[in-house]
Amino acid sequence: MPFLYLKPYNFRNLSDGNIDLLSKEVFFTGLNGQGKSNIIEGLYYSSYGSSFRTRNDSEIIKNGHDEMSLHSMYKEENGSTHTTVISIEKGNKKIERDGKILRDRKELVNTMPCVLYNHDDLDFAIGEPERRRFFIDQSLSMYDILYIDVLRKYKRILKNRNLCLKEQNYELLDTYDIQLIMNGLEIQKKRYGAVFQFNMIFGKLYEQVTGIENVSIKYVPSWKNRQNENMLPELDEVETLIKSKRESEKILQTTMTGPHRDKIIFVKDGLPFVPTASTGQRRLVALVLRTAQAFYYTQVTGKKPVLLMDDVLLELDPDKRQRMTELLPEYDQLFCTFLPGEPYERYRKNSTRVYEIRNGMWEEVKG
Repeated sequence: MPFLYLKPYNFRNLSDGNIDLLSKEVFFTGLNGQGKSNIIEGLYYSSYGSSFRTRNDSEIIKNGHDEMSLHSMYKEENGSTHTTVISIEKGNKKIERDGKILRDRKELVNTMPCVLYNHDDLDFAIGEPERRRFFIDQSLSMYDILYIDVLRKYKRILKNRNLCLKEQNYELLDTYDIQLIMNGLEIQKKRYGAVFQFNMIFGKLYEQVTGIENVSIKYVPSWKNRQNENMLPELDEVETLIKSKRESEKILQTTMTGPHRDKIIFVKDGLPFVPTASTGQRRLVALVLRTAQAFYYTQVTGKKPVLLMDDVLLELDPDKRQRMTELLPEYDQLFCTFLPGEPYERYRKNSTRVYEIRNGMWEEVKG
């Protein structure tokens, strides 16, 4: 489902007007701070209704203004075209697709599936466990709307249960425990499946780029099956575990077990890999993980994603950069940002559009 154009209005520092995107590969080049990443952010925002750079929508509005909009058009494989409009006026966000207002952002998720590569992905290797949980949850949410619902329910129940603990309103805990377990086990089931499928992809890709064998992803759930760590625990096992933590939770005033405490780690030959890995090897863990996400999406849905790459190849040596580009999965479109002097001509094809971005304005580079 390729983009045909993006039309920003009061978005970041970008000028207003159509950016023609009707090409399989589109490159943006220019100095830092000129607006290259803002275009990538605009494409991502059009796909998911949220930014990867901020949780505060007011920050994406151009300085001195109190409203903004992003119009985009994309094309289905059958040739039919669709439009999306995301606007913010007086602090209120509105999302439209083909003229119909969407009541929930999740309805937009499957419209234009994008896989984003950016600098913050390094957190998936070296950041807090929450960031790795986010990555797996994001991978599942790209195609499974029901998973989004379960995740939301779990977070709502967890919030209410923690409130009960803080307010010492203990009579409701048993009710919340059952709800927490039912939704939590569903999350664990989905995460088990996702990590299993990722491991069919990730280790091979990582070896092809780095030459390092037997690197894999290990899922360490908070609720474990005592007999088999690769299976979901029985409901009564989880109930027993939660009850055993009750008194400690009353003191700490927080829920101590559940999918919100799950860990996802990278191992080599069964031992933690990241603590002893070099900076370059850690960076490649994040890059290969994103590539695996794109392969995983296609494997599950049969559809090709749009790839957004924001200055992520810059830190690799030429050899590994070449290997990474050779291992990219099939895509509907590829959008890349480059600094001046980077050899984007090496990756350019006859149909590739190249834009120079300067002070939020874009000009196509011919030839």
